Formats: sequence, C-alpha cells, structure tokens
Amino acid sequence: MQAQTFNIIISGVGGQGVITLLSLIDTAAFIEGYNVKSSELHGLSQRGGSVEVHVRFGKKVDSPLIPFGSADLIMSLEMLEGLRELARAGKNTKFLVNEYCLPFQGSLTKEEIKAHFKQIGDRLHLIAAFDICKEKLQNEVVSTIYLLGYAVHKKLIPLKKESVIKAIESTVPEKYRELNIKAFQLAYD
Repeated sequence: MQAQTFNIIISGVGGQGVITLLSLIDTAAFIEGYNVKSSELHGLSQRGGSVEVHVRFGKKVDSPLIPFGSADLIMSLEMLEGLRELARAGKNTKFLVNEYCLPFQGSLTKEEIKAHFKQIGDRLHLIAAFDICKEKLQNEVVSTIYLLGYAVHKKLIPLKKESVIKAIESTVPEKYRELNIKAFQLAYD
C-alpha cells in the first residue's frame, strides 16, 4: 500500500448496491488485517436517491470520513453521481465510473458528462459494467461487483482477489453468491 491509509468514496443511487459494495470492501480489508472504518449513508438510500459512503483502511484509521481532496479512489456506480464527485477529488484521485446514466428528466446526456470527465485524463476508468453484465451474465444488477473486480484486477484498490472472494462468500446471501463471484471474476477475463 502506498499511503498509510487508503481512502475510497463510493457514490451511486439507492438500489444500485452501494451498501453491499461498502460491506464487501470492509470485509476484504478486515480479512487482510487492516484497520477499517467506514461511514454511514450520506444522502437518501431509497431507490433513486443519491448515496455516498466513505471507506478507509490501513494500519491505523482514526475517522471514517475522508478529508476533502484526499480520496485515493472514487467509485461511482452512475455517471452523474461520479460527475458530482469531481469537486471532492484531489490531483491524484483515480475514478472508476460505471458508464450508466439513470434517466433523470433535464439531466446531462452521457456525452455531456464524458466531456466534463475529460479533465481527469488517464485517471478515469469509464467502464460499461452495466452493459457487460447484462450481456455476459443476463443480469445487470451485479455490475457493482464487476466494478469491484475491475478495481482489484487493475490494482486501483490494494486488496487481494482471494480476500474479496472470501468477503463475497461470507457477506452475500447464498442464493446470489455464485452470480456475484461470476461477476467479480468476469472483470479478470
């Protein structure tokens, strides 16, 4: 791990799995022996409402909240929510954004959002996780887990693949476990 503490902001909308993703990262980091702190919800967790959570792990973590401009990684499950996070990013913050837009009346188009993201340059990973999971697994709901697999595989997050799979096995209900592991593994293919 480069820094003493690794800081992740996860944003999305209610119903996309932000809390599940937070739980998996917390559990995987704990399995690896890190001190872990994560925030409660910021925003509306109801379906369609903006949600933002913070997770920090390292040798010693004092607070669950990430200081302004100190995120190592911002994971956004929806493009417009990712765009909202631009102001919170530091000069080295990496972005992992699902190329998916919920249809909000009067909101920006995908192309307009992409134009705003150009300022990030090569720190942006814009991934069509929703479409990939819909095509390959016939289930777009697990696009969140696909993004986590991508983050681990591309070393955007300093966790081991095995730790995340153990986290999925211990956190996800049994009837959804196999599908979630397939979505995580799909990012490695």
